[in-house]
Amino acid sequence: MKIGLLKETKTPVDNRVALSPEQVAKLNERYADSEIVVQSSDIRAFSDDEYRRAGIKVVDDVSDCDVLFGIKEARIDTLLPGKHYVFFGHIAKMQAYNRPLLQAFMAKGITFTDYEYLVDEKGIRVCAFGWWAGVVGVYYTLRGYGLRTGAFSLPKPDITFTIDELIQNLRNIELPKVKMLVTGMGRVSKGAQHVLEQIGAKHVSQEEYLRHDVAETLTYCVADADKLVRRTDGGSFTWNDFTDHPKSYASDFMRWAKHTDILLCAHFWAPDAPVYLSEEDLRSADNRIRFIGDVTCDIMGSVKSTLRSSTHAEPYYDYNPLTGKEEPAFSSDTNITVEAVDTCPNALPSDASRYFGDMLTPHVFEPLLTGKGESSRVINDATIVKDGKLTPKFAYLTDFAAGK
Repeated sequence: MKIGLLKETKTPVDNRVALSPEQVAKLNERYADSEIVVQSSDIRAFSDDEYRRAGIKVVDDVSDCDVLFGIKEARIDTLLPGKHYVFFGHIAKMQAYNRPLLQAFMAKGITFTDYEYLVDEKGIRVCAFGWWAGVVGVYYTLRGYGLRTGAFSLPKPDITFTIDELIQNLRNIELPKVKMLVTGMGRVSKGAQHVLEQIGAKHVSQEEYLRHDVAETLTYCVADADKLVRRTDGGSFTWNDFTDHPKSYASDFMRWAKHTDILLCAHFWAPDAPVYLSEEDLRSADNRIRFIGDVTCDIMGSVKSTLRSSTHAEPYYDYNPLTGKEEPAFSSDTNITVEAVDTCPNALPSDASRYFGDMLTPHVFEPLLTGKGESSRVINDATIVKDGKLTPKFAYLTDFAAGK
């Protein structure tokens, strides 16, 4: 088995990688009959020389590799026929912009495994960057709030940024005396909560959050969907009913919006679920929110002020609630500032890559390196295309792939 770590080719660039130099070195030593090589890259968080110093081959040509690992989608013109690719593909939800990628997989006889569908027996994802998205999302949100108000200044992350630096930077400022609502209870939310705990923000109950409007320091509350929506018939909320019949629910978000200064969106949202903040809600005089960190980045999804994703270079833009249009960031006190970077973990590429590699190693790399990849349930369940043909689990993509 020969595995290659790909140079990222998507724009904007992504600096993450599936394995750090130390992780590759350990795997090459442990599985001496196989080899992991690294495609030369000038954008990766770890330099070519760092891999070379760890005794790893750095190559330009990966055509002799059996399996190729990236992070974001590989550019179509770089795809090698008959190979096995593993990265975040963004095709299984029928994302139209990546239909040509799926068609290329099929035309070139490629096998493709998507990180997003690597799950355990209970259906829980085993490899994800969500926790890091929450960590960076809090930092970007507070940094933007400081820029909007002029109250404090936080450094912009660069490729060398670490979580320790991020937390220390936040500890060095006087936290704003505002209320922040964190939505969701998954990995993204837990990453955000970790940072808030580390910097001494005050965590309050939902009852206290809704009862008191004056904050003596940065005060936050966490609310999941059961507190953000209500059944339209007045019945009780249950998770199974909500996921099976989302159209039976309506948003109950305005009771939170009238008590919130900063909203941090860390919740999962499906297209059939209620819109939490509509254009009308955002215009309402009851809406106190003036900064939204949309870590989940559902464009025109649960929060209608997320008009587009933003970038690490320019993380912020303003939403004018009266016109529903985008305006330059921090251009008016009556606007709502939005942070919607959809690759937040890339602000901490070294830390996030090591974390991701630790998760991938037992679930993906070790089965491949021991010759058990073909029989791995985890890998097979996440494989969308096998030798150019859709696997049974993803056969529903047939019409999508055909352009219908």
